[in-house]
Amino acid sequence: MDARRLASHLSVSGQIVPDALAAAARAGFRSVICNRPDGEGGDQPSFAEIDAAAQAQGLEARYLPVVSGAISDAEVDAFAEALATLPRPVLAYCRTGTRSATLWALSEGKAGGAKTEIAAAATAAGYDVSGALRRIDANGSPPRETEDLFHSVVIVGGGAGGIAVAASLKARKPDLDIAVIDPADIHYYQPGWTMVGGGVFAPAGTARTMASLIPKGVHWIKAAVAAFEPERKTVILEGCRTVRYDRLVVAPGLKLDWAGIEGLAETLGRNGVTSNYRYDLAPYTWDLVRNLRSGRAVFTQPPMPIKCAGAPQKAMYLSADHWLRQGRLKDIAVELYNAGPVLFGVKEYVPALMEYVRRYEAGLHFQHTLVRIDGPAKRAWFSRKSEDGGSETVERAFDMIHVVPPQRAPDFIHASPLADGAGWVEVDSASLRHVRLPGIYALGDACNTPNAKTAAAARKQAPVVAHNLLVDMGHLRGPEVSYDGYGSCPLTVERGKILLAEFGYGGKLMPSFPAWLIDGTKPSHMAWLLKERMLPPIYWKAMLKGREWLAKPQAVDKAA
Repeated sequence: MDARRLASHLSVSGQIVPDALAAAARAGFRSVICNRPDGEGGDQPSFAEIDAAAQAQGLEARYLPVVSGAISDAEVDAFAEALATLPRPVLAYCRTGTRSATLWALSEGKAGGAKTEIAAAATAAGYDVSGALRRIDANGSPPRETEDLFHSVVIVGGGAGGIAVAASLKARKPDLDIAVIDPADIHYYQPGWTMVGGGVFAPAGTARTMASLIPKGVHWIKAAVAAFEPERKTVILEGCRTVRYDRLVVAPGLKLDWAGIEGLAETLGRNGVTSNYRYDLAPYTWDLVRNLRSGRAVFTQPPMPIKCAGAPQKAMYLSADHWLRQGRLKDIAVELYNAGPVLFGVKEYVPALMEYVRRYEAGLHFQHTLVRIDGPAKRAWFSRKSEDGGSETVERAFDMIHVVPPQRAPDFIHASPLADGAGWVEVDSASLRHVRLPGIYALGDACNTPNAKTAAAARKQAPVVAHNLLVDMGHLRGPEVSYDGYGSCPLTVERGKILLAEFGYGGKLMPSFPAWLIDGTKPSHMAWLLKERMLPPIYWKAMLKGREWLAKPQAVDKAA
């Protein structure tokens, strides 16, 4: 916990974890304010977890979430009221501490505090609240006449898509002025979390510092994006700073909506409730699998779209395989509750998957969406669609449950002019260029392209965006290239065997290897070796370094 003092009664910090509350209590804090909405990051504990840990330490906790860059006067007033009524001193936190510091600066300014003193206190704590001070001067409306930064290409997001496209751009034009905007200190190899939950990978092997991955010569702006002003070619950062650009690439990933299931946030990581979709919870999955001797193990899948649609059943297969090998499966009922109508969206892979469903005697329940969970009571409730279009609520008991939360575009994307009607970045599915706004491209999970949301898709999309953007800027000659919808889902059906599903738009099979080496419609040990030993170094040392092995883009067919 890195608590930074702003005033005698208030310190702020970046994201804290439940275990940090004991240290906070020892440091003398008596209250905690959370200014970060649940579900912003893959390693973010929910407020319910923080609240429970705070209560255990005798601290009072309050949830005052604010969306980055969209702090309202009402939220400033709520923050001021919390500071006035909560036991002091108070620790406030968000992703980096910036939102909490901004709320304090705005509340102090609104109360008539001297701007020089506000700025000095924030600067001493390491926070830039100049944007908030300009807002105070403008009586609540942040002015846009002061532009802090400019880069030729600005990339929003330092995940797989953002780093990969930065590296691909540098590989093509080393002197290009590029900036990546991302507030995170850690970059995660999220495809590895399924293997962590299966006891194959160690968690630490799926994480590296962001600083070690930003390509050489690329500027890293360690901040959160609040909003877009495409008509001015400007990105608004948290704290009201601005960054201008010639071209913009948007790759922020998606939001895991843990709060979208009633009761889930309060019980994650205990009571047998887990998820491989969070870095800190994947090891708990493996603990539950190892220790379960009998009972019912439930695995859930929410409505599409989600990150890696095969991941919910991967967790089921690896768990059931362990129980089978340990001789426990006969005492454990395995059940998959899927919001969709089929086991897998590409029919060619279903027969092989069904063999494993039968091997593990798993119960399949389609059109079932998890809507509520009671961890201490070990009960879950599903909304089940009927054939006549109606629905009913189904209650199930569990001893272990692996939950996949509903997923959507990040809030700052959903509310932006870049979004389509469903909140996703609206791009042409081949060129990955925005369909309405010139000079803007997007890739990865936040796009509205109808492909599988996987790291393999981002690996293919990054060179397409890099090439087309440089053609657009006049740095490359020749035609645009096209993304064909390729995505890959290595389905871990048992320890040592994988069904390597590779497909593009419309479910077209797109194998990368000859059938004699890897037949994607059949489980194989070779595909397992690819997943276990080759894909991680390909990710770290090729994809994020601009080396486009099996990812060279193809020219657009203008006649099509």
